[in-house]
Amino acid sequence: MENTAKDGKIEKGIHFIHQIIEDDLKNGKNEKRIHTRFPPEPNGYLHIGHAKSICLNFGTAEKYNGLCNLRFDDTNPVKEDVEYVDSIKEDIQWLGFSWDNREYYASDYFGKLYEYALILIKKGKAYVCDMTAEEMSNSRGTPTVPGKESHWRNRSVEENLDLFERMRMGEFKDGEKTLRAKIDMASPNMHMRDPVMYRIINARHHRTGDKWCIYPMYDYAHGQSDSVESITHSICTLEFEVHRPLYDWFIKEIGIYAPRQIEFARLNLNYTVMSKRKLLELVKEKYVNGWDDPRMPTICGLRRRGYTPESIRNFADIVGVAKRDNAIDVALLEHCLREDLNKKAIRVMGVLNPLKVVIDNYPEGKDELLDAINNPEDESAGKRKVPFSKVIYIEKDDFMENPPKKYFRLSPGNEVRLRYAYFIRCTQVVKDEKTDDIIEVHCTYDPASKGGNSPDGRKVQGTIHWVSAEYAVKAEVRLYDRLFIKENPDDSEEGKDFKDYLNPDSLRIITGYVEPFLKNTDRDMKYQFERIGYFCFDKDTSPEKLVFNRTVTLKDSWAKMAAK
Repeated sequence: MENTAKDGKIEKGIHFIHQIIEDDLKNGKNEKRIHTRFPPEPNGYLHIGHAKSICLNFGTAEKYNGLCNLRFDDTNPVKEDVEYVDSIKEDIQWLGFSWDNREYYASDYFGKLYEYALILIKKGKAYVCDMTAEEMSNSRGTPTVPGKESHWRNRSVEENLDLFERMRMGEFKDGEKTLRAKIDMASPNMHMRDPVMYRIINARHHRTGDKWCIYPMYDYAHGQSDSVESITHSICTLEFEVHRPLYDWFIKEIGIYAPRQIEFARLNLNYTVMSKRKLLELVKEKYVNGWDDPRMPTICGLRRRGYTPESIRNFADIVGVAKRDNAIDVALLEHCLREDLNKKAIRVMGVLNPLKVVIDNYPEGKDELLDAINNPEDESAGKRKVPFSKVIYIEKDDFMENPPKKYFRLSPGNEVRLRYAYFIRCTQVVKDEKTDDIIEVHCTYDPASKGGNSPDGRKVQGTIHWVSAEYAVKAEVRLYDRLFIKENPDDSEEGKDFKDYLNPDSLRIITGYVEPFLKNTDRDMKYQFERIGYFCFDKDTSPEKLVFNRTVTLKDSWAKMAAK
């Protein structure tokens, strides 16, 4: 059962993986034990798709009072790094999950995997092959044409044991020999056509050092690692469905405990790429500023942009678990973020495109502190003081010299409410003599309207935000938008690739002004710049310079553009 919409609300049902688990519990399978795992390869940074898998594996263990392991499938020393290990652990903890003391590595089992390989060789189910990678690829055949058996397929058990041991001792060069499973070169499943189990890589491993020069292939190590850890439900993405017969074959032939593998559809977001290779390309070719660039779909990028763990977990919950691939609208992720930030973000005032306003009848040299509400959704957030003075800044978009009908913001002769302050009325417009651009607006204020309240019952329809020019703090504001302009960047037209669809306006950097409250406040808090959007401090912020990232707009501006 999938999540369904009723009366505009999401109704959550039990998905097929949890139905399988509940049936297993009902039938007493595995002694009613639930044990999952999250098994990333430490060869890159995790993205929002991995976040869904994290939530599914750890969340399933939580729901059924089970356990979830964190296991790094570190079988390729050339591509792996401790940097990735540390980032993955940080991401999982940030999302709110814990693996307690159950941190494992496929490299923990290298000795046992080697012993399993010896079992297969002795049974005549594995052999050492001298074919090059190119020769092996050419001999595999096609899904409809059988592959050709290796010339070395029928080596004796004794010769295979001797060669495999010599491979382990470092006697051969990289790529000179492999250990292959002896299955069926005519199988319609290409993964069953004598797949490679071990290859020679003379490289230092981040955990085992120089102990090994042969390393197990992912497809060989993965299922056995699940078995060693007594995993009950191996939850994988859909692309591993065709690998399952191979995993089952290894388990059966070695004669060890068999976990149950269940596949689900991976998360695909529009206006996004999820391929590790493509994300690495964006980083290396400097289309973005590192893995944690706020435009990236990486968990560290989302965290830097201002996403909350709760919003991502809620998103994963709403999206649910499906059996078929489909694309999710990134607007749903943004909606989940707005829903969460609306409850917890402190409201402040900031002006990103300032226009100077002089209040002529406000006393010279006077300033005052006005009460402002921190969050109307949360009374416990309290209030703060905002300084007000004779000269203020408002947004240029909040003034129009020749407005159309039903324009309720500031214009000549029109009266508006300054948020938390007073009513003001425009009396004069000052322009640049050379460009004719508006550079200053003069107004008068009604002293009786303090707090933005009407003293005589008159109605003022427009309310605008502002900051005091004297007390405002200058800030660098980074306006982030979606990284791609094409809904499916992977679907490239002829002669183009995904990078041709990068959004040229995915980042704009401007200088704005914010109220002084933000100068000494909590750098980890999230803020709503009233009437503008949600923002957070960037890690580049220093005592000398405030830097803000726009997390998300108040409304889905892309939906508006699509409707036009």
